Amino acid sequence: MNRRNFLMIAAGSALAAGPVFAATPSMKVLKSPTCGCCSAWIAHVESAGIDVDAQDITQDALWAAKDNAGITPELSSCHTGFIEGYVIEGHVPAADIQRLLAERPDAVGLTVPGMPIGSPGMEMGDQRDAFETLLVLHGGETIVFERHS
Repeated sequence: MNRRNFLMIAAGSALAAGPVFAATPSMKVLKSPTCGCCSAWIAHVESAGIDVDAQDITQDALWAAKDNAGITPELSSCHTGFIEGYVIEGHVPAADIQRLLAERPDAVGLTVPGMPIGSPGMEMGDQRDAFETLLVLHGGETIVFERHS
């Protein structure tokens, strides 16, 4: 085998194997322009290696986006994200988002309803409320995805 054939075979093998590293996930986040906790949550998610494209929109547009995504008022929080076909509602910990993307369940996405103190973006010193991240299933049912205390 000559050098040229060796290099062509090696290059072809590398291309066939695909990339060695995974692409960085990217999330679109819709939020109110005046919400500070949304910005703090976005910083939390970005520090975990998820790229965020944050878009400030009106409250009416935000509620319409939530409704279109299958997020009912009982499941809602202050911001709504979209990543790889899933909805991320509210102060969902980045580790839960990463687990969702790794496991890929057949679901709408994740939510942390309301704004629990101590959830990412809602830190208030040492004060922490226990909260649950819920997996939103098609049809609107939910199951507990992760418990946080």
